[in-house]
Amino acid sequence: MQISVVIPLLNEEQSLTELYNWIAKVMRSNSFSHEIIFIDDGSTDDSWKTIEALTQNDKAVKGIKFNRNYGKSQALHAGFLRAKGDVIITMDADLQDNPEEIPELYKMITEEGYDLVSGWKKKRYDSVVSKNIPSKIFNAAARKTSGVKLHDFNCGLKAYKQAVVKNIDVYGEMHRYIPVLAKNSGFTKITEKEVQHQARKYGKTKFGAERFINGFLDLISIWFLSKFGRRPMHLFGALGVLMFIFGFISAGWIGISKLYKLYHGLPNVLVTSNPWFYIALAVMIIGSQLFLAGFLGELILRSKREKERYLINKTTPNL
Repeated sequence: MQISVVIPLLNEEQSLTELYNWIAKVMRSNSFSHEIIFIDDGSTDDSWKTIEALTQNDKAVKGIKFNRNYGKSQALHAGFLRAKGDVIITMDADLQDNPEEIPELYKMITEEGYDLVSGWKKKRYDSVVSKNIPSKIFNAAARKTSGVKLHDFNCGLKAYKQAVVKNIDVYGEMHRYIPVLAKNSGFTKITEKEVQHQARKYGKTKFGAERFINGFLDLISIWFLSKFGRRPMHLFGALGVLMFIFGFISAGWIGISKLYKLYHGLPNVLVTSNPWFYIALAVMIIGSQLFLAGFLGELILRSKREKERYLINKTTPNL
């Protein structure tokens, strides 16, 4: 199979049939062997009924329904697990991503040898204040922190070599950083393609301003995990040892100073009256705790077990 189109969605019943017809037209005109996987992330409208109806008319359409809303990352994770195409295309279900971009994205993966091609919505039809400006700031921070030179990390329209989606772990709200996850896994042939952005035709956006706050926090998390996720002792242990040594030397200096003054009959004060005593004690305790945190992190890393992060309510019979 050449292409798997993976589409996470939440309450998009109005757009699904139109989106399917558009994708199917592109696939037929290019003679692509394909599948379209819709992941219903806990919709409360009739999105699932629409998906079931589409599967009756076209066996290439497949569906997964979550028991409740788990988030876009979990939906993509479920779709990636079941995708069979040589190239996986992801897109949003709100008709803002243009399926006409699929043939060129496919060509960039199969003929030009890229591992991942990310869409770049250079011209956007979103609110300038609530989306465009925050998005530019967010993307600039993501480029600086991750080293992945993309203009639009948030674009849902992306193309992946199958090996990429089968070997990265998309969790939490890390869908924004799939290119970074791919880079950290050794898939370094990453580029972007300018794509056409459509104005939203139905409904309203499912993402508020809080996504940018969460995005920055996730960016810090992914930076930390990429640096120390496999070796927590290198950070916590090193900091703990340095702080303990600093505290120990400070305590030693206090003790030596006390003995020196006693030996020479100089005026002396209680050790507990010296503020450095409490500083040294606090630093040694914190250093010990950091060292133990690193040690526990190593133990957890070696004993962790995979567990389901979402509950699938049902799937279509052809999946």
